[in-house]
Amino acid sequence: MLTRLDIRDVVLIDRLELEAGPGLAVLTGETGAGKSILLDALGLALGARSESGLVRAGAAQAMVSAVFELDDDHPVLALLAESGLPADLPLVLRRGVGADGKSRAFVNDQPVSVGLLRRIGDALVEIQGQFEQRGLLDPATHREILDAFGGLDEAGRVAEAHAAWRHATRTLADAENEAEKARAEEGHLAATVDELRDLDPRPGEEAALTGERTVLANAGRLVEAINAALSDLLGERGAERSLGQAQRALMRLQAQAGGRLDAALAGLDRAAAELAEAARALSSVGSGLDLDPRKLEEMDNRLHALRDAARKHGVAIDALADLRQRLEARLEALRTSESRIGALRQAAAEARAAYVDRAEALSKARVKAARKLDRRVVAELAPLRLDRARFETRVERLDDGDWGLHGIDRVAFLVATNPGAAPGPIARIASGGELARFMLALKVVLAETQPPATLVFDEVDAGVGGAVAAAVGDRLKRLSRDMQVMVVTHSPQVAARGDHHWRVVKTPKGTVPTTRVEPLGEAARREEIARMLAGAEITDAARAAAEALLEGARA
Repeated sequence: MLTRLDIRDVVLIDRLELEAGPGLAVLTGETGAGKSILLDALGLALGARSESGLVRAGAAQAMVSAVFELDDDHPVLALLAESGLPADLPLVLRRGVGADGKSRAFVNDQPVSVGLLRRIGDALVEIQGQFEQRGLLDPATHREILDAFGGLDEAGRVAEAHAAWRHATRTLADAENEAEKARAEEGHLAATVDELRDLDPRPGEEAALTGERTVLANAGRLVEAINAALSDLLGERGAERSLGQAQRALMRLQAQAGGRLDAALAGLDRAAAELAEAARALSSVGSGLDLDPRKLEEMDNRLHALRDAARKHGVAIDALADLRQRLEARLEALRTSESRIGALRQAAAEARAAYVDRAEALSKARVKAARKLDRRVVAELAPLRLDRARFETRVERLDDGDWGLHGIDRVAFLVATNPGAAPGPIARIASGGELARFMLALKVVLAETQPPATLVFDEVDAGVGGAVAAAVGDRLKRLSRDMQVMVVTHSPQVAARGDHHWRVVKTPKGTVPTTRVEPLGEAARREEIARMLAGAEITDAARAAAEALLEGARA
């Protein structure tokens, strides 16, 4: 709810502070007093287009601030959080425009873009009479408005089904693309797998081959060294013979030594045993050496083959075995991909069918809600002198390519103001006064399902009087039970129904006239309504008629 509007140096307004409250507020005044300037100033604070012509003559800049009190769950608070702005209350929107036409925008004293200010302003205030393609006049909002009016919970389920369908479709497309790429390289992949199978690389094979090759390359020298060692150990002058001679010499004297040679003889026995074991080990190594040069050539060829394959595939030799397994798995997956893609096609088709089922149900519900909305709006048109007009909520099927999370329908509010005329968009078919009354009728019907906002009407009663003006006032009053409503009016019947009454007055001030706004008490209000009834000269009859209007409104 708008609680305060501060205006500085906007056209004819030099300084204005306006306190607002709940219910219906009416603004009256003579033609040219500046009522539209007040709405222009409010629009400026809400993000409307600015221009240097709004700055009061002689002033450096125009400045407007609008203060709002909001419920804790108001949608604007989520928008503030999304934009990284403090959600302090009351919420203050401020806009300044310099004499050069440049403007600055602020939300809770934080600088923001005019685009963001406008988004916030659109969620807080709707001004009917500034006939831009916004709010009810914007066809993009009609589907959402109809769904809210009809309480169509199916819309959420359709969005879920659409998301599932899109996911299934993307999964299928990804699988088909991957299969197509794989098919393009299937021949090369199969040849590579065959090559690796023939090579049959094994983990750790490089190190084993390198070690064995080193031994084979030095086999000749090893055999020579082993033979020489065996000769030194076992030959005619070898260690074995000398050790035997030493053992026999000591054994002959063992009895006479009184045990003193026992330890030495035991050591010689151990030495003889170790020498025999060393000789056997050397013989085993020597007999195990392969001196066939073809064996060494085979190892060299194997190492070269492994190294060539590793270079070719850009991996280490020890990674070739793992590469083979991965490529075999990929080849197998390619050869079985058609069955997987078939399953994904089936899943995508089932997801689409589920979406279509839900969207069809939503479409039928929309058609039913549209007929109900049409009846309700038409019932409101007759008292507003629009009884010859037709209102139609058209629900049309979209092309398949345009289906989305909101379903398969395009929704549009259409009107025909003359019998036999083809219905068309409200903003193009209705005249200014008719359009304002159409908007009023729609707002009355949709009041319970529209988000909370301040609703402003600019001369919704233009061109009507008597019973029609009374009907307009009655509907404005009904709207004000659910939302804050402000109306600029020339109709005494409308003015009499206000909970608050402000009179807009233009007075001379130096060489430049000034617009000011006066809150009216009961006596001043009766006098103002009498002026609206009688014109320049207020008569007692006009005052009596004004009192009757006020009494009727109170009743």
